Amino acid sequence: MKTFASILIVLLLALSPLAVLAQEEEETQETYVYATYFYCDVTKQEAVDKLFEESFAPAYKAAQADGSISGWGWLAHHTGGKWRRLQYHMAHSIDDVINGQSAVGKKLEEAKVDPGDEFGSACNAHDDYIWQSGGGNVADQRGTIGMSVYLVCDMTREERADELVESFFTPIYNDHLGEGKLSSWGWLKHIVGGKYRRLVTMSAANVSDLMKARASILQAGADTDEAKEFTSICGSHSDYIWDLKMEGR
Repeated sequence: MKTFASILIVLLLALSPLAVLAQEEEETQETYVYATYFYCDVTKQEAVDKLFEESFAPAYKAAQADGSISGWGWLAHHTGGKWRRLQYHMAHSIDDVINGQSAVGKKLEEAKVDPGDEFGSACNAHDDYIWQSGGGNVADQRGTIGMSVYLVCDMTREERADELVESFFTPIYNDHLGEGKLSSWGWLKHIVGGKYRRLVTMSAANVSDLMKARASILQAGADTDEAKEFTSICGSHSDYIWDLKMEGR
């Protein structure tokens, strides 16, 4: 799959003076994402969504409120591979994003939440990744539908891929932000996990806007030297479309 379609991704603040200051401060901080990708029984996954909303989401909200994590989310499979659900949380250091797991666990204990075997019986296997944000627009509100492109890259040249995203692809993605286009996009770098080394994410208000923006982005980069070099580094990928069911930013 050596096509420019390897590139797509996550994240805007309201333009008040305080918001601008908050954005400037945010841009000086690193952001790490701990993502857990679940394999689930498709006949039980809607029950898991309800369980997460009622039992787990309050714990993530509480952990975000006290600063243990900086954000969180629960995504549902729309189109793509075998992962059926995605849970993530964010923090500003590797230590904090790992410790965020324990922080949420304590919140669940304090709330006396005991989901028993319901979650495990429905989603009984998973893959974990830790990502570092490496570009994109920072947003407290994303769209309701998202696309993720998980890239397999040459580890000896992946920093060059980062440079190409910063210098060439970032202006293209930024030009596709706005009403009827993308709500957010992002570029994430592998820290811990499986074979995928880079991740592009996008979100939009609906699938139609998402796919139209994607097609326009692909056209903007088609047959360029930069796109050809990028795909020589990150030459294969897996695409997913997600329903962004619950997020806290």
